[in-house]
Amino acid sequence: MLKTDNRRRDGALDALKWLALLSMVLDHLRYVGLSLDWLYVPGRLAFPWFCLAMAVNLTRVVDLSGHQVGQWRYLGWLLLFSALSEIPYRLFVPDPDTLNVLPTLALGLLVARGWQRPRRLDRGLGLLALVLALGGSEWLMFGAFGVMLPLALLLVLRRPWYFSLLPGALCLAANQWQTLFPAARLGNWVATCGIAACLLAPLLGVMLLRALRGCSVPAMRRWAYGLYPLHFLLLLALRAAL
Repeated sequence: MLKTDNRRRDGALDALKWLALLSMVLDHLRYVGLSLDWLYVPGRLAFPWFCLAMAVNLTRVVDLSGHQVGQWRYLGWLLLFSALSEIPYRLFVPDPDTLNVLPTLALGLLVARGWQRPRRLDRGLGLLALVLALGGSEWLMFGAFGVMLPLALLLVLRRPWYFSLLPGALCLAANQWQTLFPAARLGNWVATCGIAACLLAPLLGVMLLRALRGCSVPAMRRWAYGLYPLHFLLLLALRAAL
């Protein structure tokens, strides 16, 4: 969360990424053919934690002059695996009505970077990404609210912990709140816990980053992008076996 030498791994950040990946896999296990609807609740942590990891990366990847480096490469990897993941995503998820999650993250990166940097190109791309998010919200997983979440997390990283509740409201808006609230009013405990998970996910992520500072876990490097399409194929094979 602080500006650090980009050659040194941030163990807390790697831990957050692994936990976000685990949360995503648990969420998608709901589609393998078993009665695992309760996994919807831990699954609500995945997207905000990936957005939080993005926000941290935007603050820590700096060169000696204090300018960001490597962010175009970051965007390139997101766009490449957005394309590579779409077919596995559509093979696994029944009747998907949005693209996979990586286009949302790519647009979110541009919006957050455009706010963070004063250069005309970054501001222009950020504005374009925001317009695309607003115009194409129905095709984006988590919609325009999801695109705004990395920026919201970027703005609260160095503020007191209770500011993290504000991105929680945005996280809830990015999820299916129109379905969650009526279900919660009818006493559905999964919907009730899902609402709580959305609201608390950013705060829990920030607390994890602070609690795990200095820890040592396996580094999640660029190869980890391949885990996104691969996990769809593995779960598809599991569903076929069941």
